[in-house]
Amino acid sequence: MELFVKNDSIVREIWGKSDTVLFIFAGASAEFALNKAVDWLYFTGKLPSDPLGRLFSTVKYAKSIVFSPMDDANASIDTLRKIHGAVEQNRGAAIPDWAYRDVLFMLIHYSIASYELLERKLTYEEKEEVYDVFFRVGTRMGLVELPPKYTEWLPVRASHLKENLKQSKYTFDLFKQYKKHLGWFRYEVLVESQKLVVPKHVKKLLYLNDFSLLTIVIPIYKFSRNRNMGKFFKNLLLPSEYKTQINELDVQAG
Repeated sequence: MELFVKNDSIVREIWGKSDTVLFIFAGASAEFALNKAVDWLYFTGKLPSDPLGRLFSTVKYAKSIVFSPMDDANASIDTLRKIHGAVEQNRGAAIPDWAYRDVLFMLIHYSIASYELLERKLTYEEKEEVYDVFFRVGTRMGLVELPPKYTEWLPVRASHLKENLKQSKYTFDLFKQYKKHLGWFRYEVLVESQKLVVPKHVKKLLYLNDFSLLTIVIPIYKFSRNRNMGKFFKNLLLPSEYKTQINELDVQAG
């Protein structure tokens, strides 16, 4: 049976651990709020009413593709495109192609940044492998102007950040919703997590400084994780209604 992502791929290792996926979630939640196309996510009403659930669904969709056989993964990608097509039809307008690319680019960047934060630096070949997986996802979705290689993608990513991100009323409303749904303590943890993985341009737009209190906590967490205490900390930092979803994100990479 052909797999969308090989069993021994670094991508499976990245997406097979809930703590890494949580940092992907944290970074994407910051960048989502700044994207010029975020109004599309407000159009259905699902994002402001359940921002955590909406972001979790995006992350879980990506994860399901990573761990699926080739045919199932392609079917999931096709379904994802159809869902967005229905939203476009209801609104009477098309989601810009660059907006699709931006979401894809988030998954690439935060996959690498989160793993490097919690585990180790990736080799060039491993980064290329991460990029190739999401390049194939984007190609299947019919996206155009995707660079074929990781090194060629880097300047395109930098250009997208400058051209497609800005503060808007949605930015402040979305962070307000994050705080409402997370509560004060967990919201502060989210923001501190974002500081560790988002690009400098995102920090600038969100007025985030370079220092994160989690810089002190991460080494302790990594030690505790090796002592099987990581689950306790994850449950402590997440709303009870999402604990089951987070635990389900842990998958054996092999």
